[in-house]
Amino acid sequence: MHGASWGPDDVIYYSPAHSWGIHKVSASGGESQIVTTPDGSKGELGHYWPQVLPGGKAILFTIGTREDFDDARIVAQTLETGERKVLIDRGTYGRYLPTGHLVYARAGSLLAAPFDLSRLEVEGTPIPVVEGVKVDSRSGAANFSYSNAGSLLYVSGKSDSNAQELVWVDRRGQARPLMEARHAFYTPSLSPDGQRLAICIKRVTQNIWVYDMARGALAKLSFEEDWGPVWTPDGSQIAYTSGKVRTPPAIALRPADGSGEEEQLVAGETPVFTGSWSPDGKVLAYTNAPVDLISPGRSTGHDIWLLRLDGERKPEPFLQSQSDESAPEFSPEGRLLAYVSNESGRNEVYVVAFPGPGGKWQISTGGGTSPRWTRNGRELFYRNGNKMMAVAISLQPTFKASTPRVLFEGEYEEAGRPDGPRNYDVTPDGQHFVMIKPYEGPSTPSQLIVALEWFDDLSRRATGKPE
Repeated sequence: MHGASWGPDDVIYYSPAHSWGIHKVSASGGESQIVTTPDGSKGELGHYWPQVLPGGKAILFTIGTREDFDDARIVAQTLETGERKVLIDRGTYGRYLPTGHLVYARAGSLLAAPFDLSRLEVEGTPIPVVEGVKVDSRSGAANFSYSNAGSLLYVSGKSDSNAQELVWVDRRGQARPLMEARHAFYTPSLSPDGQRLAICIKRVTQNIWVYDMARGALAKLSFEEDWGPVWTPDGSQIAYTSGKVRTPPAIALRPADGSGEEEQLVAGETPVFTGSWSPDGKVLAYTNAPVDLISPGRSTGHDIWLLRLDGERKPEPFLQSQSDESAPEFSPEGRLLAYVSNESGRNEVYVVAFPGPGGKWQISTGGGTSPRWTRNGRELFYRNGNKMMAVAISLQPTFKASTPRVLFEGEYEEAGRPDGPRNYDVTPDGQHFVMIKPYEGPSTPSQLIVALEWFDDLSRRATGKPE
C-alpha cells in the first residue's frame, strides 16, 4: 500500500501496489474502482500517496518516474472531469495544509509554496522550510505529519535507500561481506556454478542485476518492475517475475549475459511468481497467486502450476486445493518438489513426489517458508522467522526426513510474502548462504521532532515576512 486518504463523502482513495494507479472504495466496503491509471508511454511507473483536497472535488498525488523520487511529479486531478495539472515537477509526497500551502519533499528537505485551492495552482516559487527530513527513496514517503492546530511532527535523518548489504554466512552463522556496494536488495539467486549472483535492486523500480563475483562487476539485466530471478540449469538464461505498469506480474526469460530480447513465458489474469526449474530445464514450476486489490498481499487462493517448455508451452496446474500452495522448489534429481502450504493453519514446508502420483511429507514442524535444496539433494533448508533451518533428506530405501535443526539465527531479510521468491540462496557445496542484512555502518541517528506553532512560522517564511 502506498498511501490512503479518507474523503468527506466516506470514500477512501488509495494506492494499492507499486505499479498501480489510485483506486477508491466506499468506507463501508464493496468493490474498488480505478480512479487513475499510470501512462507507461509517458514514463509513469505508478501513482502514490493520494490526499483528498478540502471539499472532496480533487485529489493530490505523486507520479513516480525514472529511478529517483526526487524526479517524481506532484499533480492535482479533478475527480469529476479527470482533468490533471502538474503542480511540482521534481518532488514527492505532496500535502495541502490548512494554511493554504502545498508542502512536499525533495532531497531530504520539505519545501512549501502558497497554493490556490480553487484554481489548483501553485503560486510563487517553493522555498525550503525544514531541512533533514527522512525520506524513503524506495517508496517516496516523507516521514512528516501535522495537526490542524499547527504542529509539525517529522523524523530527522537521511534518505534510507542504501540500507542493506549482501553477506556470506557460513553454517555456524559467521558473516562476511559479499560486495561493498549497499542497495535495497531482494531475492538473490546464485548461478549453477556459484560464480555469478542475480539480484533484484530496488530504487523507484526494482530491476534484476547480475554480479560477477570474480570480476566484481555489477551489470543491469532487466528494466521494468522485476524480481525473483531463477537461473536455468545450464546457467545461460534467467527467468524472473516481471510486473510492468498496471498489469499483473508475469514471468519472463532473458539471456544471463544481457544479450537478446526478453521472452514472455507466462502471463494471465492473475499474478504469477517464479519458482524453480526442473534439472533438465524442461519444466518451470511457479506460483499462481491472485491478489486482493483492496488488501494487497492477501491470499485469494494460491496454487502451483507448471510450464513445460518442450511442447505447446501451455500452463497446467500441479497442486491445487482450498489452501494456499506456493514457493515450489525442485530437488536436484527432479523426483521431488518442495513447497509451502498453509493447510495446517500456518505456513509449513512440504515435499511431494514429482510428477506424481506418490507420497507427500511435511518437513517443517514449527512453521516454515522459502525451501531450498542443496545441490546434492541430501539436505533441505528453509526459513522460520530469523532462523535458518536444515533437514537431512534420504531417499533410500524410501523417503526419510530428519528432525529440523537450527543452523543459525540472525536479523536477515525474510521474503516479503510466503508465496514470493526466497530472500536467500545457498552455494553449490551447501556450506555458505547469501543473505541480506540491514547496513550497520556509520549513520546519522534519527530523531522524532515536534515543532509547535509551526503553521505560523511557515506562513511567515513562505510569504517572505520577517521573523
